[in-house]
Amino acid sequence: MIYLDNAATTLQKPQAVYDAVYDAMKTLGNSGRGFSGEALGASRMIYEARQTLCDFFGGSDPSRLVFTSNATEALNMAIQGMFLPGDHVITTQLEHNSVLRPLYAMQKKGVELTIAASGQNGTADFDAIEAAIQANTKAIVCTHASNLTGNLTDMPRMGELAKRHGLFLIVDASQTAGVIPIDVKQMHIDVLCFTGHKSLFGPQGTGGLYIGEGAEIKPLKSGGTGVHSFLKTQPEELPEHLEAGTLNGHGIAGLLAGVQEIQKITAEEIWKKERNLMECFVAKIKQIPNMKIYGDFSDKNRCPIVSLNIAGVDSSQVSEWLLEEYEIAVRPGAHCAPLMHQYFGTQKQGMVRFSFSYYNTEKEALTAAEAIREIAEEVEA
Repeated sequence: MIYLDNAATTLQKPQAVYDAVYDAMKTLGNSGRGFSGEALGASRMIYEARQTLCDFFGGSDPSRLVFTSNATEALNMAIQGMFLPGDHVITTQLEHNSVLRPLYAMQKKGVELTIAASGQNGTADFDAIEAAIQANTKAIVCTHASNLTGNLTDMPRMGELAKRHGLFLIVDASQTAGVIPIDVKQMHIDVLCFTGHKSLFGPQGTGGLYIGEGAEIKPLKSGGTGVHSFLKTQPEELPEHLEAGTLNGHGIAGLLAGVQEIQKITAEEIWKKERNLMECFVAKIKQIPNMKIYGDFSDKNRCPIVSLNIAGVDSSQVSEWLLEEYEIAVRPGAHCAPLMHQYFGTQKQGMVRFSFSYYNTEKEALTAAEAIREIAEEVEA
């Protein structure tokens, strides 16, 4: 099978990730819960993972790297933990439901919300975002890259805009962490939310957020931390302030191994290969009649995602043909990005999304392109 659904989760991981998870399940105890060799081993590994991820994202304090089960939980922590009734928040049409639904929930609690309209081809419109700023605006919440089109948001520009107006910048890096270099300081990102199971090559059930010095987040949940057990409230110190309960030590071990492999290869090299695979695929399909590709491909600085439709055929039907006739796995449907589909007018049809990984090959990209050509010709006939 050719797996091209890496924007949902990377299927092929480095061997070191499999080994790390297996070894962790055999050897690690519960971090912060005792002084046995197994418990201390878990604590040391988790601290190493904090430090590694902190450095990876350009952070300065590993205690401000908080682990979560995924980017959705991280975004909920930030959105539910930073805003109060009367605050105003700006987001964009590019967003995943992991941003939109928590914001809609906060809107019901009295937080004002503005969704800035997209620019050409579904890209971020900085003029619209800046025009939406009000006296009570507290933050901009936005994705680093659309999970539907792959278009990048110019994060240094967004960070400069937020800083100039005294706003917090909360970023969903689900599609970019591990493939697009991120520096929270240079980009003026106050809260970076990431997931482990995509381009960081980690297991599902891993993720986190890096919290800049000026940002404070109220806990989403409370409970045991292994420290300050007689307090009636969650400890104020990070990371325990936001980490209640037993961490996913086995998953974090795999996440650490994934990031270490990326550091060996380098994110720049990974991005270069994935971009080349995407460009190879697009070059072969862009002239196919009755087919539409979505997003802005004039800028090569983008995630390796290509979403398309063939004539008026439902995206699920095309995906089914690809799987059953060519053994190619892609993602059809709405991709949890409703406002982008409204922008492109594809609410009913959805889109067929191809997303490439470092472990895909040029042969696979060309085979997928040929399959799309054959399907399009069959539809036309």
